[in-house]
Amino acid sequence: MHRIFASLISAAALAVSVHGLRAEPYWPSAARVYFIAPANGAVVDKTFEVKFGLVGAGVAPAGVDKTGVGHHHLLIDTETPKGDELDQPLPASAQIKHFGGGQTETRLELPPGRHKLQLILGDGNHIPHDPPVTSDVIEIEVK
Repeated sequence: MHRIFASLISAAALAVSVHGLRAEPYWPSAARVYFIAPANGAVVDKTFEVKFGLVGAGVAPAGVDKTGVGHHHLLIDTETPKGDELDQPLPASAQIKHFGGGQTETRLELPPGRHKLQLILGDGNHIPHDPPVTSDVIEIEVK
């Protein structure tokens, strides 16, 4: 019996690895990620608070591989990933901040000027869901 169970687990693991890295092609259709703060068009200080909102799904830290949950990634002055980029983990960089601890807010420091911000949810491996869950792009001005 244990060998049968182990074989089933191995077959399931193989199916996942053959399927690829992309998050499971299921996502609650009502899932929506958005900015609580700052508001679109806000004028903020050099260091300011950013708060993330999510409805229709749950927040879980990186490494948690469960349907219907993910964690936030903050895009700063960069384009929304498209095409093949959506099949790979989002790269951590100055333009893509990972919140793999399940955080829903942060303090951000940006140079003076206009900036664009967007949120995108990733699965336990930092890969966008299918279909991707992204916020509207907001623009802020840092004084």
